[in-house]
Amino acid sequence: MPYKRLQAARGKTVGTKQTFKAIKKNLAKVVYVADNAEKHVIEPVIRACEEKQIPLIRVDSMKNLGKACGIKVECATAAITEE
Repeated sequence: MPYKRLQAARGKTVGTKQTFKAIKKNLAKVVYVADNAEKHVIEPVIRACEEKQIPLIRVDSMKNLGKACGIKVECATAAITEE
């Protein structure tokens, strides 16, 4: 299950704005993107990951990604900043 590493991480970002900031500051080690998120929301994150060569893990749904992050709402993107 792709969420185990995210759930076990000591440091993470939740949400597109925070994840994008972590990518730009070179803090993101791995980024998770929900496939059912709106394309205009996740495309800048995907491009930034490609530019910085950050591993990108695509997951099935925003609902499951939010749950893995420990929040009760859906989440389009998340990142591990500290293992």
